[in-house]
Amino acid sequence: MTRTLPVINIKAQSSHHALFLMLVALIITFSTLVFSQGYWRQFQLVFTFIYLCSLVTFITGLAKYLEPKYSLCLNPKSIKYQHRYGHWKIDWQQIQRISLINETSGLTKIQLPYIGIRLKNVSTLADKISPRLANRLIHEQKPLVAFAMSQDLLPLGQSLLNFEPFILPSGETLTGPLAAFLHHCSLLNQSLGYHLFLPETAIDRDLNEFCTLLTQCMRSSTEYN
Repeated sequence: MTRTLPVINIKAQSSHHALFLMLVALIITFSTLVFSQGYWRQFQLVFTFIYLCSLVTFITGLAKYLEPKYSLCLNPKSIKYQHRYGHWKIDWQQIQRISLINETSGLTKIQLPYIGIRLKNVSTLADKISPRLANRLIHEQKPLVAFAMSQDLLPLGQSLLNFEPFILPSGETLTGPLAAFLHHCSLLNQSLGYHLFLPETAIDRDLNEFCTLLTQCMRSSTEYN
């Protein structure tokens, strides 16, 4: 009989209150529309400002609503990160280390709002991530590159996007967004020590608590081999 694997689904903080924000925006818009019938000329600028604020609130709520239901799916075999632009999925056995990202600047200890994942081999990602998400993450992770440069962990010349082909151990050559992303991951591993980064907004609890959960999942995965 096939054993059903337990799954832990994580809902991102960034998707919270989506329906509430859209509802508030609609209520404000309707109330303003009713009230403005007799006072439009006197308060035209005020009403226009309220309408614009309602529109921004509604769009914010809609963006949250369109996010995947779960940002992360954890099971004894793998970890899957889901983004509105695609997903990546990595087996626990392909991960070398999971940790908080702490750097020291002078006497100050800096903790970045990410959890870092170091792979045993970056080439693992070649068929584990969608090209659309690969392209998106390069841009979303620009703050990490900027931080590495500010701490002299990364020379300026290496911070530029690398569009060179990426050669896999099998000899296969990757081009396009996947190649650029693998170069990007290698660069971040060189400067910060990790290939993949889970942002704080993608989790549902304290960074330290969630990092502990991931580490426990990775250790427990050996029981299912």
